Amino acid sequence: MKQLRTRPRVTSSLETIHAEATSPPTLFFKLQPNLNKILETPHPPHCVRFHLSVCEHLLPTDHRDRYYIMKMMNQRSCSLSSPFLVVCCCAIFLATISSSVIVGCVGEEGGGGGVVWASGPLVKREERRALVSTEYGQISAVRVRDDVSGSHLLHFITLEPNSLFLPVVLHADMVFYVHTGSGRLSWTEEDDLKNADLRRGDVYRLRQGSVFFIQSNLETETERQKLRIHAIFTNSDNGLTVQSFRACSEQATGTYSSIRDMVLGFDRKVLQAAFKVPEEVIDELFNGTQQPTIIHRVPATKRTAWETEVEFVRGLLASRSYNMFELNRKKRKESARLFNLFKEDKDFENCNGWSTTVTRKKLSALKGSNVGLFMVNLTAGSMMGPHWNPRAAEIAVVLRGRGMVRVVCSGISNETGCRNMRFEVQEGDVFAVPRFHTMAQISFNNETLVFMGFSTSTKKNHPQFLAGQASVLRTLDKDVLAMSFNVTNTTLDQLLAQQHDSVILGCVSCAEEELRIMEERLRGKGKAKKREEERARKREEERREEEEARKREEEEARRQKKRREAGRGRGKRRQEEEARKRRRRKKRAEKKRKREEEKEKREEERRGGKRGSQKREEEAAKREEEERREEEARQEEEARKREEEEAARREEEEEAERREEETRRGGRGCHEERGGS
Repeated sequence: MKQLRTRPRVTSSLETIHAEATSPPTLFFKLQPNLNKILETPHPPHCVRFHLSVCEHLLPTDHRDRYYIMKMMNQRSCSLSSPFLVVCCCAIFLATISSSVIVGCVGEEGGGGGVVWASGPLVKREERRALVSTEYGQISAVRVRDDVSGSHLLHFITLEPNSLFLPVVLHADMVFYVHTGSGRLSWTEEDDLKNADLRRGDVYRLRQGSVFFIQSNLETETERQKLRIHAIFTNSDNGLTVQSFRACSEQATGTYSSIRDMVLGFDRKVLQAAFKVPEEVIDELFNGTQQPTIIHRVPATKRTAWETEVEFVRGLLASRSYNMFELNRKKRKESARLFNLFKEDKDFENCNGWSTTVTRKKLSALKGSNVGLFMVNLTAGSMMGPHWNPRAAEIAVVLRGRGMVRVVCSGISNETGCRNMRFEVQEGDVFAVPRFHTMAQISFNNETLVFMGFSTSTKKNHPQFLAGQASVLRTLDKDVLAMSFNVTNTTLDQLLAQQHDSVILGCVSCAEEELRIMEERLRGKGKAKKREEERARKREEERREEEEARKREEEEARRQKKRREAGRGRGKRRQEEEARKRRRRKKRAEKKRKREEEKEKREEERRGGKRGSQKREEEAAKREEEERREEEARQEEEARKREEEEAARREEEEEAERREEETRRGGRGCHEERGGS
């Protein structure tokens, strides 16, 4: 009953979240109370934890709001019962549709499972996450974050020669670049199945909902290169930002799903009725072993399993939009022309290197995608001059060489906690630079630096350079600029007039200097860390010494207490022993007295006479009483003295008293003998 009472309140909170998340402006402080209601509501133990990416769906327009919610959700766990989970998913789905955010999920095939979480602005090659790994190819992924527009998901597809990437259905737009090797791409576009030969430098865009597959060419005597493709998955409305949510099958990699999964997701009865085929055909389809995403390419004369599967898809959907699934000679095939970065004219080129961009004017397939491409080739000891992009963020992949990247935050970003960065990049690394962040890519003196990437705009970007003949500073009023830098006009003229190159500049040993500064700062941080560790170690040693001293004091106190208790025990035992001795002496004296009384009584009876006997008895009793009193008084006095003095001294005094008593008795005997004589 408690659960039933709490559910309406939680549902209301979710509805409020959706309403606030989809109405501008989106503010974290509006959503926080309702999120707290959900997080603080008790639920049954059968639950799941919200992914951090769910928070990003709730606030797609402000990365700072997303950050605070992600931080809050990461610190609290939300328990969801099954009905409650359905309500949450519905609310998230509505918020997702309203804010035009694409959900991209990344599963794994033989790779441990899980979502590819966003890293920082730099992801090293060894940090790529393997999604698919077979004998005939691999797929790895990274998610790089630019801290302004969100995270960006890239896949790196590698096919061995004569391999086949099985048909998949795209869940998001895919823009790709062919890094090495050659092959053939086949994909659906409207009612047609299109084909294109892939060569190094080719770029293209496949729309979401398209079905595509890739075949790598056979190796030749002169060439045995793997087909390597770098791809980014995008939302056609919101550019490169693709959020991540785990909701895929084991076979699918989230951004696309296989044809086989689409077919075999139906029950046997449904498939048999849809295709009007015998039950044996359906059984054969289900009994076939599941193929990995990348397999060895079979000869064209043999009918492949996936061809059978696409026939089933065609039968299920029964639409002319799937004419491409016709596998006979009547199917329509068209060849498409891809854009090649190496065959087209460069946008800029000088002795220091060259650069080129691909916009929607150069490649019509990019229209409507808000994604462009670029490539930069820096010769040894060169630099892409300091510049910023007013329209687009950049996500780059290093293709060859090694270099340094310097990124300077904008003034607005500094208010949000952004920090200037410098980092070393090498082949295979991925790095992102947000728009309005000034950057410079620099090559080392001993090697070139080549990188390509994706930008968040297909329009002409018009990067703004700070130095060189194309410097934006040259267009500003000189007096105003001089006042801005607080220097004279002469100094400003010297600053702007010396550089005769533009865009790509010579910069000998600049990368080495940047690397030295970075390493020094890292060493400084390392030294500071060591100093802090040393201080912490000293504090720990002092704490340990204090603890040991305290333990020693406590141990000494325990020993002293034991000694005192032992001393009291010995004194008590001595007293008990003295009391036992007194009792024994008293018993002996009592026995002696009784024997004497009996003896006197017998003697008195022998002498006869009752009166005389009574008198003697009275006298004897009187003497005995006096003797007893004297004996008790003496014993009490002796006991008091023995208790006050040490055991050894008491024994000596008793011995002395005994000797003195014996002496007195001996003297009286001699005196009595003299008196008698």
